[in-house]
Amino acid sequence: MLDYIKGEIAELTPASVVVETGGIGYLAHISLNTYSAIGSLKTCKLFVYESIREDAHQLFGFLEKRERELFLHLISVSGVGANTARMVLSSIAVYELESIITSGNVNALKAVKGIGNKTAERIIIDLKDKVKISGTTVAASNVVLSEAAREAVSALTMLGFNQLASQKIVNKIYSEKPALNVEDIIKNALKML
Repeated sequence: MLDYIKGEIAELTPASVVVETGGIGYLAHISLNTYSAIGSLKTCKLFVYESIREDAHQLFGFLEKRERELFLHLISVSGVGANTARMVLSSIAVYELESIITSGNVNALKAVKGIGNKTAERIIIDLKDKVKISGTTVAASNVVLSEAAREAVSALTMLGFNQLASQKIVNKIYSEKPALNVEDIIKNALKML
């Protein structure tokens, strides 16, 4: 099984990317979160999942191992296929999805296109013990925000984004790059929301 592909981005759409390495272009299906993260890059490293069936041989690409692990958990749930799992990961950030599953928030999952009440409940029941909120998420929630970060959260909320989701994204950005000004924090957050 392939673990990752590293190379030049030959083509990029919101649903797929072609990564060229060794003279071969690999088409990988991606989530919108991965698309946003690699949109401005010339090269990338994608962790992949190889799906081999009678009628299709597909690659699914993920910027982080954590996203791939969550994808694998989702497709292990009865009734959730690869495209549905990709839709969930496109609609909800990885750390937020982990939180939704561990807290049992069925309504947040039902908000994803193609996920009904029964599927949302099945995802939560099947994955509640498998998915743990990672240490980076917990650490990010304990960050004391600067004035710029607080202003960024306020601006994102005024733009109509969920305050909790905005807070988590800004916490993550601020913990990685504390010197950013308000505008740069907002630009980075908009790419991730």
